Amino acid sequence: MANTAGTGAAIKLAVPAAVVFVCFLLVVGVFGAGLSAQASADSCGDRGQPGAELPGGSGDTGGTGQSPTGNLRKKQIENAKVIDEVAEAGGMSGQATLIGLMTALQESTLLNIDYGDRDSLGLFQQRPSQGWGTREQILNPRYSSKMFFFGADSGSPRGLADIRGWEAMPLWKAAATVQRPAEEYEHLYAGQEDSAREIAAQAGIDLLRPAENGPALPEGGATGAPGPSGEAADPEECYTGGGGQPGKPGEPFHDGAADWPASVRNPRSTADAIRWAKNEAETGGKNWYRLCLSFVAKSYGWSYSGVGYAVDHYRQMPAEMKHDKDRNPPPGALMYWETGNRAGHVAIYLGDGKIASNDIGRPGYIDVVPATDIETKWGSTYLGWAPPYFPKGG
Repeated sequence: MANTAGTGAAIKLAVPAAVVFVCFLLVVGVFGAGLSAQASADSCGDRGQPGAELPGGSGDTGGTGQSPTGNLRKKQIENAKVIDEVAEAGGMSGQATLIGLMTALQESTLLNIDYGDRDSLGLFQQRPSQGWGTREQILNPRYSSKMFFFGADSGSPRGLADIRGWEAMPLWKAAATVQRPAEEYEHLYAGQEDSAREIAAQAGIDLLRPAENGPALPEGGATGAPGPSGEAADPEECYTGGGGQPGKPGEPFHDGAADWPASVRNPRSTADAIRWAKNEAETGGKNWYRLCLSFVAKSYGWSYSGVGYAVDHYRQMPAEMKHDKDRNPPPGALMYWETGNRAGHVAIYLGDGKIASNDIGRPGYIDVVPATDIETKWGSTYLGWAPPYFPKGG
């Protein structure tokens, strides 16, 4: 493999040498020891912005969160081509492009968004305050791609080409080494590989392209996402719920009656949690993009949930608390859906068939909508409901 770090240095963009290296944070909400357990509404399988209106008006959504089409897919393909062009211009391989695509899918759904956690922006959610460039620079896909691959001339922050031995790393690990999320969230990037390959094929990108003066990759390109146990991680691992058939999409939800078990203790009462969620829908800002599990935890007064994925939160519920496929949740219950990806989705049931959910009405915002919208608009499968139980919350 060619020394791509040396090649890439020639096209690095200058940033102040005094910048202290610190990672920027994932859109999914990796906040270190604090809000480290926020989950994305869309983190694996076929990626794409959930079926909410994107900035730019009607027609931007295109398809569902699981199968984006139309203008949405067109934008993803355009951005993918830019990422690949930057990688190739710097002498990097198709493997580097694949890593870049996986990263951008996880961080921004491969869209050049002008918002994110704190001051995060753009395809890779790079932060001006952490030395990645100015707001205007980061919102230029070509610039942000160069920073991801080659970093700053000063070496801080580092790009992929600055990471020694990245070519031999699992794809997800190489992405995480640049992005530096909390260790337990590094595998989020693994869930983006299939979608990245699909978009690359649609964009005509050669993922087998060798690095400058380097060997071609093996058929299929680099893979490998060994999990913490050393076994290969399964990016398509998704919880399918319990027995029974899923309710017909669009079938109404009705209020049930159930007392929470004595072990369910939260900083906020059920009534206060519902009131807080409704108020966030009425007055809150664009703070909740792909942060469904964080939202329901905060509704109940927690700073973080303690679990990485919404669907895992349901999976880890005690058996007696899970109500698989039951379409009669009591107000205040947490409702879960399988979205065709690793993360799934969770929302808080408000009663009268309504939920408070992020992203379903407006990306990043909370809206009060019919609970059936998650099925009919996103094509998701309802798993069931559970009490607001956060044994790992804090």
